[in-house]
This record gives sequence, C-alpha cells and structure tokens, in this order.
Amino acid sequence: MLIETEATPNPATLKFLPGRVVMDAGTRDFATPEEAEASPLAEALFGLGDVTGVFFGRDFVSVTIAPGADWRDAKPDILSILLDHFSAHMPLFRSASADFAVPAEAESFADDPADAEIVAQIRELIDTRVRPAVANDGGDIVYRGFDKGKVYLRMQGACAGCPSSSATLKNGIEQLLRHYVPEVTEVRAV
Repeated sequence: MLIETEATPNPATLKFLPGRVVMDAGTRDFATPEEAEASPLAEALFGLGDVTGVFFGRDFVSVTIAPGADWRDAKPDILSILLDHFSAHMPLFRSASADFAVPAEAESFADDPADAEIVAQIRELIDTRVRPAVANDGGDIVYRGFDKGKVYLRMQGACAGCPSSSATLKNGIEQLLRHYVPEVTEVRAV
C-alpha cells in the first residue's frame, strides 16, 4: 500500500492520501487528544506527542503538528501509523457501545425561517464551490449559521489555524457569497 502526501497552505499540516475512502460521508475534526478517543487512528496519531490536530476527509487524513515540531521527524511515524491502520482494515471509529461516538456539531446558530431561501443559496454555494476547493487543501468549511447578513463558518483540518485562512475567508469566500447572495454582508469564522 502506498500513502501519498501533499503539502497544504498551512505549513503545520500535511495531507495524507491512502488511496481509499477514509470517510463514507461527512468529515471529522479532532482538535484534542480527548476528542481523538473516539477513533483508534486519531488516538494513535495524537499519541505521537507532536500531533495537535487530525482531520478525516472523504479520501484523506490531514495531520497538524505543534509549532517547533519538524515534519522530517514526524512524517515517518505518521505514515507508519496510517499504513498499519489501513492495511489491517481497522475501524475508523470505536463502537458507540463503548461510550464513544461522533459528536454532533456544536456552535450552530438557529436560522430564521424567513431566511430559508437565502440560507439555501449560501449552503449550495458552500457545498458546490467552496468545500471541494478547500478539501483539495486538506480541510473543510462547515456552514454554522446566517444572522442579519453575517454568515458563520467553521474551519476544519488544514484550514484551522492556517496563516492564509483569514485571507481565504475574506477575499475568497466572502466575496463569492456577497456576489451571488446580496443579503450577505460579512463572513465570520467560529
């Protein structure tokens, strides 16, 4: 089995492509070792010590290392864990019966039913234009809400903490949404 790697715009994050589906549906972001307890793979990666974030996409795993850590030291260990996991066809998540489950998304805002058409347009643009481009960079952007012209998005994977994420948010995503949905006045990360 060959696992390819790709750089991301975030120098602290690498994207690992195992050549197979990682998540059948959705994505999953682990920002702490405690969150990683839901996944044997994420837990093993955090167990390396220098790993500060793990993100599962459809066909990739993004790993973020701590400031001061060196990819030359971390990459072989990460590749070894990924290779062992995928070669053995191990489960991505622990059984819910073991008190581990994929948590529901937090920090969502209740959308006003009067804004349903606007929200539908925003969601469609994010799903068709933004998320595929961001996935290419090893991350994801999830819609969290719309309130009084402001769109709230959660950045995950390589996007979380990326030096260029605020520029992407303001110069890319905000301009795109404002162009197609005039009711949008601002985009904010949550």
